[in-house]
Amino acid sequence: MEHPERSIAQWQDLMQTGAVSAVEIVEHYLARIDAVDRDGPTLRSVLEVNPDAVAIAKALDDERRASGPRGPLHGIPVLLKDNIDTGDRMTTTAGSLALEGHRAPRDAFLVARLRAAGAVVLGKTNLSEWANARSTRSSSGWSSRGGQTRNPYALDRNPCGSSSGSGVAVAADLTAAAVGTETDGSISCPASVNSVVGVKPTVGLVSRTGIIPVAASQDTAGPMARTVADAAILLAAMAGADPEDPATGEADAHALDVRLLLREDALRGARLGIVRSCCGRHEGADAVFERALETLRDLGAEVVDEVDLSGIAAAHEHEMRVLRVELKAGIDAYLRARPNAPVRSLADVIAFDERHADRVMPYFRQEFLEMAQAEAGLDDPAYLASLAACRRIARDEGIDRALREHRLDALIAPTGTPAWVTDPIDGDRLLGLCASAAAVAGYPHVTVPAGFVHGLPVGLSLFAGAYQEGKLLAYAHAFEQAADARRSPTFPERVV
Repeated sequence: MEHPERSIAQWQDLMQTGAVSAVEIVEHYLARIDAVDRDGPTLRSVLEVNPDAVAIAKALDDERRASGPRGPLHGIPVLLKDNIDTGDRMTTTAGSLALEGHRAPRDAFLVARLRAAGAVVLGKTNLSEWANARSTRSSSGWSSRGGQTRNPYALDRNPCGSSSGSGVAVAADLTAAAVGTETDGSISCPASVNSVVGVKPTVGLVSRTGIIPVAASQDTAGPMARTVADAAILLAAMAGADPEDPATGEADAHALDVRLLLREDALRGARLGIVRSCCGRHEGADAVFERALETLRDLGAEVVDEVDLSGIAAAHEHEMRVLRVELKAGIDAYLRARPNAPVRSLADVIAFDERHADRVMPYFRQEFLEMAQAEAGLDDPAYLASLAACRRIARDEGIDRALREHRLDALIAPTGTPAWVTDPIDGDRLLGLCASAAAVAGYPHVTVPAGFVHGLPVGLSLFAGAYQEGKLLAYAHAFEQAADARRSPTFPERVV
């Protein structure tokens, strides 16, 4: 049976009428993974599939017949980035051979919420190893466990990272939706270069319990989907207060009502500020952005030019120190809590990689892990000063100031530049990405497909203050409906 690209709502309609079952949807996506990811274009976006997915889908079909669906995710397959724990027969490895075979003792909090909402966890996606925290010149989308993920819009191009597998799998229609994680750019960049919607939520809206960490002050999981509506459905199910994650204390107060978000007139009267410091990196991306501005104005938005966020550059060195210190503390704590893990600390990971360098480090090394290991602890005065500086620069002097001074509802920018040719030896050639301000601040960032440059996707970014996901998703949905910018990939070998 042929299954063209479908939204979550379309799948639900078909299941409700009995035209298709959850089992058939799961089997369709498993066949797509075999045909497209492992054979055919060989995208390498999925590390492993859930051996129990069909059985889970069958149980959900039985439940639907007996008592009706739990909600919009009932029977919907979802892929998870391989740094998110699942307490099942799948492993959780962050793409690293050092964690090969590691099974988490229980589901991450967000996974438990997705399962409770009726989602079928379909499998685990490839990623930049250790969420791109291993080397300073890594190739995004490469892991020693999964190899190099490829961009479905040009197979020699990079999928960006670190949630590369999640973005590619959604773009290539290997799943209804996926979950990625971001510390700085790891959802927004792969979403942009793979023509999908990515949501980097406010830090604390989605629990971090059961996620292999990079930096607690910036880490968050978020949805990746082909439409804003699908991303909103996934985010609403994932978000919520977790007693084990103190950052989520306000999450329930900011619960999303997806029905209220999906208004095509949401941009009427909105004041949007252009972050020009994110422009000028690629003339093609700038042209796509200018067309997006015309669409936003046509939809009734008031666009304010020359909003200055260039000061965020001053946070870079502070952010790097924060990431190194928190990475060491976070990885050590994660591994200590998992006695069955084959390594017990960051130091163990580094030593394993050295012993197996021919398999783990054939192209680039692990100098960022080594720098993190050399850092002091979370009580180090230099770290605490850098953490305070990050919050001051990105929040008080950055996004908060810009929104207040210009009386803005949100900030907008081109998400980034088109995908570069993958180069595992010299690493990424990313010309620009507008992610750091929201990432360092811990504020929400939504990217939505905006157009193409020589067949390569480019996204439009919207970001604002804490817990403004609902507003940003409403704006993104209105833009998406008017722009109709997304196109399915055709898997060419290179840009034609």
